[in-house]
Amino acid sequence: MARTIIVSNRLPVKVQKDSKGNLHYKPSEGGLATGLGSVYKQGDNVWVGWPGLYFTDESNKNEASQRLKEENMSPVFLTEEEIRLFYEGFSNETLWPTFHYFNQYALYKKSYWVEYKKVNQKFCDQVVAIANPDDTIWVHDYQLMLLPDMIRQKLADASIGFFLHIPFPSFEVFRLLPWRKELLDGVMGSDLIGFHTYDDMRHFLSAVSRISFLGNHHGQIMRDRRTIVVDSFPIGIDYDKYAASAASPTTLSREVKFRTSLGDQKLMLSIDRLDYSKGIPARLQIFDIFLSKHPEYQGKVSLLMVVVPSRDNVENYKSLKEEVDLLVGRINGKYGSMNWTPIHYFYRSFPLEDLSAFYRMADVALVTPMRDGMNLVCKEFVASKLDKRGVLILSEMAGASKELSEAIIVNPNDKHQVVDAIYEALTMPEDEQEEHMEYMQDTLKKFNIHHWVKLFLGRLDQVKEKQRKMATKVMDIQMKEDMIDAFAKSRSRLLFLDYDGTLVPFNNDPQQAKPDKQLREILKGLSELENTHVVVISGRDRMTLEKWLGDLNLEFVGEHGVWVRMNGEEWKTIETLDASWKQEIGPILEMYADKTPRSFIEEKDYSLVWHYRKVETGLGELRAREIISHLKYLSVNMNLQVLEGNKVVEIKNLEVNKGKASSRWVERHKDTDFIMAIGDDWTDEDTFKAMPEHAYTIKVGDLRSGAKYSVRDYEAVRSLLENMQGALKKVGSV
Repeated sequence: MARTIIVSNRLPVKVQKDSKGNLHYKPSEGGLATGLGSVYKQGDNVWVGWPGLYFTDESNKNEASQRLKEENMSPVFLTEEEIRLFYEGFSNETLWPTFHYFNQYALYKKSYWVEYKKVNQKFCDQVVAIANPDDTIWVHDYQLMLLPDMIRQKLADASIGFFLHIPFPSFEVFRLLPWRKELLDGVMGSDLIGFHTYDDMRHFLSAVSRISFLGNHHGQIMRDRRTIVVDSFPIGIDYDKYAASAASPTTLSREVKFRTSLGDQKLMLSIDRLDYSKGIPARLQIFDIFLSKHPEYQGKVSLLMVVVPSRDNVENYKSLKEEVDLLVGRINGKYGSMNWTPIHYFYRSFPLEDLSAFYRMADVALVTPMRDGMNLVCKEFVASKLDKRGVLILSEMAGASKELSEAIIVNPNDKHQVVDAIYEALTMPEDEQEEHMEYMQDTLKKFNIHHWVKLFLGRLDQVKEKQRKMATKVMDIQMKEDMIDAFAKSRSRLLFLDYDGTLVPFNNDPQQAKPDKQLREILKGLSELENTHVVVISGRDRMTLEKWLGDLNLEFVGEHGVWVRMNGEEWKTIETLDASWKQEIGPILEMYADKTPRSFIEEKDYSLVWHYRKVETGLGELRAREIISHLKYLSVNMNLQVLEGNKVVEIKNLEVNKGKASSRWVERHKDTDFIMAIGDDWTDEDTFKAMPEHAYTIKVGDLRSGAKYSVRDYEAVRSLLENMQGALKKVGSV
């Protein structure tokens, strides 16, 4: 039975050891553990991850393994050194600051990277050891970015999803990483890649385009003839859990206790883990400015600030803690009085009942990170507001701002804007508070954590099913043998062979893609076979085709069907064509060539081609879009067709295409019992459509095609043609 294997850096249970050496198992309160709890506990599903403790005692390790296995968990045991270099090092001192746009804190140590690869491989070995062929594997977060491709190398057909829970930075920031391509390649081992926001998704696709030179079509990347889908899936919270906690008797009693201590005053709430991405010092400075700008609120409003300890042994975090301590002390010393403390500051974590009480009490929640993947504190605050009273001030840099648009959205770098937002929040009428809160609650109820899990896994199933359908086109050994056998047994044969990308690889300089010795021998051998017609059907001009291959017994289609040359005949055009349109279209292409360095125009008899193979990645694609858009209406009025090929845009007469040209041969050789057409781009789709039902049509590279079969590249085409030729000679010699 198919299972779901969840893989994350940490298990949903933390193993702890007391002073006597006894092991204790503490469930995690994290949103991911809550959301996926309903998944990994079902049937034989399993969660793979580090148990949160390094073991030196083998008996303790065995005990933990057995106990965790009973709870559907498979631990990956890490050494103290691995934790230091992989987790604290590369994950949190290289990736974390870079992905949160604090690249000034990023450390690029080779020792970190080596350990990161080593630990990812350790996770891979664990997954491969327990995975079945039909399992779904869901990998989580930045600590395991290499893992999807590592698993793919071992389990080629596995269903693999990856979700990043932190922001993905813009290309200009991501490119700073020395190991940027390896990280992208690692993630692209997945079938479905998920992010919290569309912006993160867009940044990832841009990095893939600029670094890995892979384009995308509506968020779909084609890599190794496998479609990878990239999409945004904003994570939710367990809404019912927080709403129920806010209504529990324990929470209510603690709220009464806290309110009694605070007295009659407005309360602003700030809850964060200690991290420079959270903007805690800026928030304190903003509160200072607010009290100075609005002295009428001195003594009437307090800030309840909870900072959860995190990595305070690291120098940057230690300095941050000291800065926060100093700011809190300075503000309390500056404004405080005997009966009023401006900031109630707690450097520790609290149980859920206390947090729920804080959420209930707060008039304003101040959630203003400098950068955050999602931020669930703001969602927990909204879910806890059973009376619908309260105002959320939310940073536009948090992923949640894309969903909670009814909050007061601010730029945390604009301190005075946030000060004004605090004043607006404190003076907002109750009916307006209720209206905004109700809207946000409705959103969070629908898009909760369980919806997120169901949506992602459902989409992964769809992607995998689509891949399976496409995979039927991939020419396997049996298909290849059947085709070769049919070729060898046929009485007469007709072969249509595209040139660039099919018989030869693409070259930055089109004039350098000349046929090599191997190709000439293949074409010569095929064309000399009895009752065999070989048609090279290309976008190349007739002079180039004549120069490169004219000495062989071949037939030709040039310029996508403008020119044809059949056996024993001269070059001729299929239609009576007019090239006067070039006088109007030529200057337009020249304009784009002038503003796009390294692009150039190729002029053929009845077409113009704008090449951008040498142009900076991204710019060429942008200019191609502009050209196509510019010529869209002109081409219709002038009876022209605009074709987009591999790094080219070609404009030609509408009356001609490869399909019409190839139809001439099909019509002339009606009795041919073996017909094959091979091509690599969408201009060859016309050829495939023109073929009779019994023909073998083969797409090179891409699986998205009307062709019946697909092969990987030009080398596979050459191998196929050599085998066909050899099989026929073998039959003839028997």
